[in-house]
Amino acid sequence: MPNSTTAKPKLLLHTCCAPCLTHPLQELQKEFEVIAFYYNPNIHPREEYEMRIGEMRKYLAGKCEMLEAEYDAENWFVKTRGFEMEKERGLRCKICYEMRMRKTAQYAKKNGFAAFTTTLSISPHKNSGWLNEIGKALEKELGIRYIEADWKKCDGFKKSLDISRAENLQRQDYCGCIYSKRDRDLRVKK
Repeated sequence: MPNSTTAKPKLLLHTCCAPCLTHPLQELQKEFEVIAFYYNPNIHPREEYEMRIGEMRKYLAGKCEMLEAEYDAENWFVKTRGFEMEKERGLRCKICYEMRMRKTAQYAKKNGFAAFTTTLSISPHKNSGWLNEIGKALEKELGIRYIEADWKKCDGFKKSLDISRAENLQRQDYCGCIYSKRDRDLRVKK
């Protein structure tokens, strides 16, 4: 753990939305200089993408820097083709996790970060085992440290809800992709 005269190592934190960022950011800033990385080509429609990034900007003002990657939706559709009917937490999600985490790890490696991780494991709908498996594989492949986490543990998800309420952040009711929105819309109709 660095002392007050030593600069903290830089960590690139993939984040999907402001509510999911809240608790992990507070925890990670104890040890790292955190830079948020917004790369989410899965989020649809474009208006939802813009709303989520707007909430990120609002929440992060004065808390940490945020880098915005391109909205690479076409590439996301190519990578997930054939998995359109998968339920959330299925193989489509694993492909999506890998795509976003790979981009984060590559950016971190290229730009001299000490480590990378993701906020995705804060969600009870995300498979933390897969996320950490992907992160460790990328660490080995690319030579950039991955910070293993399951942010929902120890009331992490509840803490994120509390912070989101206090900060008046808009919470979503679907993961972000067009297929999770479709499934949410079907559930709502019933």
